[in-house]
Amino acid sequence: LDGKPLRARERMYLLLYKPPGYLTTYRDPQGRPTVYDLISDAGTFVSPVGRLDLDTSGLLLMTNDNQFAERVTNPESHVAKTYLVKASMRLTDDQLHLLRQGIDLSDGPTRPARVTRLRDSDKYTHFEITVTEGRNRQVRRMVEALGATVLKLVRVRIGPVRIGTLPIGKWRRLTP
Repeated sequence: LDGKPLRARERMYLLLYKPPGYLTTYRDPQGRPTVYDLISDAGTFVSPVGRLDLDTSGLLLMTNDNQFAERVTNPESHVAKTYLVKASMRLTDDQLHLLRQGIDLSDGPTRPARVTRLRDSDKYTHFEITVTEGRNRQVRRMVEALGATVLKLVRVRIGPVRIGTLPIGKWRRLTP
């Protein structure tokens, strides 16, 4: 932390670029790597603000400020989370429109999403999606409701905080 010791009770906010293959938990009984392996030099204990599943990479906020964490993760706060998605097939404009309207999932309809097609290849569609909920595996389930699967998922933004040029597996301190 820039060579400065952390004062007791000082609030700390980290942005971690979580790689795929790391669990968003403190310990894993199976011995798999966790995000705590990547922030061992942070100088104080912080907790993840929400989760990213094992196969998802990208922006993970970590903090010791529980009120901040609650505000970001509470669906009533409508904090936007933006992801880059590679779908397992080419999606039509109609399918992307369904994401924009909201998709019916097993736990109810999703809120409308902002969706931008980035590019198509012969087999795949790459798009950006912004959601304001934090349901378990929500983006993956939304894409599955279209008949596709997610091949790659990277969270690039939470609220105004962007991952920017931070290298994968690294973290940086944020200002309050």
